[in-house]
Amino acid sequence: MHNNLNRADRICSPIKEYTQLFSALLLMSAIIKELIMSKKITQKRLKEVLNYNPNTGFFTWAVSKVGRKKNSMAGHQNSRGYVVIKVDYEMTDAHRLAWLYVYGYLPENDLDHIDKIKYHNWIDNLREVSRSCNMRNCGNPKNNVSGIKGVSIHKKTGKWRAEIRVNMKHKNLGYYKHFENAVCARLAAEQCLDWYRCDSSSPAYEYVKKMVRSSTYQGG
Repeated sequence: MHNNLNRADRICSPIKEYTQLFSALLLMSAIIKELIMSKKITQKRLKEVLNYNPNTGFFTWAVSKVGRKKNSMAGHQNSRGYVVIKVDYEMTDAHRLAWLYVYGYLPENDLDHIDKIKYHNWIDNLREVSRSCNMRNCGNPKNNVSGIKGVSIHKKTGKWRAEIRVNMKHKNLGYYKHFENAVCARLAAEQCLDWYRCDSSSPAYEYVKKMVRSSTYQGG
């Protein structure tokens, strides 16, 4: 019986070794895949696989591959409204890839679309900003009817109310009979908070700029 046990052990031994080897290969495969997927893409690698037009913001594939042709459009628009492109197993926002393609690095901070349209990825429409700055440059809320962020009609008084949000709290900037005065109050608050450095395209700024140009033209 002892001999039979030894014989069975010799037969099972290779099976155990193959099982251990297979487990090791699976582990190694997982590690390698993780390393590939977590590796940050470089400008050199990006230019090997993609072409970028800085005037249109469009990416096209520089090489053919199964399922895609050379010079075909790269990327698709995701649920957030951004164009994303998968390169070397990594899905990345196209506007961040555009920055890498032109300037050679992925920005540590946010990238802001100056015109507030998330899929307009030409390079002059992008700027590197802080997270708070990026949040300010978000345009008018959908429920805003005045056309100016932070300016709304106050139903009880019938006057225009100006406000601004600071540290997650709304600050009342006063009630005004004339719409233009409420807009100027909003812009003054933005300037006091240094918002002009990252939100020069704010609705209040654009409105006042048009007012100044119009009055200058009429005065001339």
